[in-house]
Amino acid sequence: MSDVPTGYAETTHDREDTGPLPVLAIVGRPNVGKSTLVNRILGRREAVVEDVPGVTRDRVSYDASWGGRSFTVVDTGGWDPDAVGMAAQVAAQAEIAIAAADAVLFVVDATVGITDADEGVVRVLRKSGKPVVLAANKVDDQRGESEAMALWNLGIGEPYPVSAMHGRGSGDLLDAVLGALPEAPAEGEDATGGPRRVAIVGKPNVGKSSLLNKVAREDRVVVHDVAGTTVDPVDELINLGGEIWRFIDTAGIRRRVRTASGHEYYASLRTHGAIERAEVVVVVVDASEPMSEQDLRIMTAVEEAGKALVIAFNKWDLVDEDRRYYLEREIDRDLVQFRWAPRVNISASTGRHVEKLVPAIRAALDGWQTRVPTGQLNAFLGRLVAAHPHPVRSGKQPKILFGTQASTMPPTFIVFTSGPLEASYQRFIERRLREDFGFVGSPVHVTVRPRKKRTKS
Repeated sequence: MSDVPTGYAETTHDREDTGPLPVLAIVGRPNVGKSTLVNRILGRREAVVEDVPGVTRDRVSYDASWGGRSFTVVDTGGWDPDAVGMAAQVAAQAEIAIAAADAVLFVVDATVGITDADEGVVRVLRKSGKPVVLAANKVDDQRGESEAMALWNLGIGEPYPVSAMHGRGSGDLLDAVLGALPEAPAEGEDATGGPRRVAIVGKPNVGKSSLLNKVAREDRVVVHDVAGTTVDPVDELINLGGEIWRFIDTAGIRRRVRTASGHEYYASLRTHGAIERAEVVVVVVDASEPMSEQDLRIMTAVEEAGKALVIAFNKWDLVDEDRRYYLEREIDRDLVQFRWAPRVNISASTGRHVEKLVPAIRAALDGWQTRVPTGQLNAFLGRLVAAHPHPVRSGKQPKILFGTQASTMPPTFIVFTSGPLEASYQRFIERRLREDFGFVGSPVHVTVRPRKKRTKS
C-alpha cells in the first residue's frame, strides 16, 4: 500500500494553470528531514534523501498542489547561520529562498528540540517578515506530540507535529501552509474567462516596462535604466480600443531557469509562470542589438508552451535608415522558424508604432483559436497527398487515412496514417496547413497516429 495520503496531487505539469504560483520555501538545519517532507508534500519521491546531512545544497523547485490549490515548493540545503565555507554558501541560498518566497515552512527535529542554530534561523525569519509555518518533524507517536509542544518556545507560532517519513499530521500541516500562502487560481478554472491575458517578456532592459506604460498611456510600472528593476510579474488592466486587456509585465530572462542564481532564479521561475498563464505573449527584442540566442530561446519557450506569439522590435528609432535595410534581412534569416509570428517595429520611449501592437495581438489570438472543419481538413489532406505523396522508403509508402483537429489554443491536429511519416513530411504538412488556413501568430502541433498492425491469433 502506498504511504502517500489520499488528496496529494501530481505535478502541475499534468494540468493547466491560470496564474503564477505562490512560492513556499522549506528551510531548516541539516538532516531535519526537509527533503523527506518535500517528497511527502509532492506525493512522490523527487527530492534526494539520505541519512547523511548536507545532501541538498542548491535550491530545487517543484510544482505541487493540495486541496485544489497549486504552489511551488523550493527545497533548500541545511541551514546553519554560523556556517563557513561551502556550508555558508548553502545558507546563503536558503536566505535567498526566504527573500523571494511568499511563505516559509520551517522544519525542526522534534526529537532533538530547540538548538542554537534553530534560534539563529528564527532571528532571520523574523527579520524577513514572511509568514512562517513551523513543522515539528519526526513525530511518530503520541509521546512525540507532547515533545513537539516545547517548540512553542521558539516564539513563531504553533508547531505542527508531523512525520515526514510516515505521513502522520501532514494534512493539518498542509492546511496551515495554504493559510499562509496567497491565493492562487484553483485547478480547472476557465482559462479563457475575463480579460484577454497578454504577457510581455524578453531579456532585461529591452523596454518591457516602458512598453506597458506607453500602451497604458500613463506610468503604471517603474522604469529604470538599471536592468532587473522588475522582479515579480505585474498585472495591469488596460482599456484599448474599447476592450479591457490584462497585460502582465515580467522580469527579464537572462538565461535558463536552471542556471540562474539568486533573485534571478525566482524572477525567471515566475516569468515562465506568467507565460503559462497568458494567452498571447509579446516577446520584446532590442532592435539596436544583434538577435541573441536568448531571444530565440524565449520565443521557443513560448512556442513550447503553446501560446500565441507577437514579436516586438523595440528601440527601432535607434536604428539608422541604412542599417534598417540589412536588419530586416537579418531578422528574416534569424527568425526563419518563427515566420508565422506577427512582427511590429516600435519605440516604447517615443511611442512610435505602438498602436500597431494591439492589432497584431488580436490577429495572433484569432490564429490561436482557429478551428478547421473536419471535412475541409480532409479535403486539404487529399489535395496535398495527390500533389506531393510521401516518398517511398524500403519499398513502403505510408498513406494518410484521415485527419482531425483535436483542439484549439493552440491548433492541434491528429493525422491517422497507415505507417509512420518522416519528420520532414510532418513539417511539410504543418507548413502547408499554415499556407492554406493561416494560424497567424500561433504554434501549430501535428501528431501522427500510425495504424496498429493486426496480430495473427
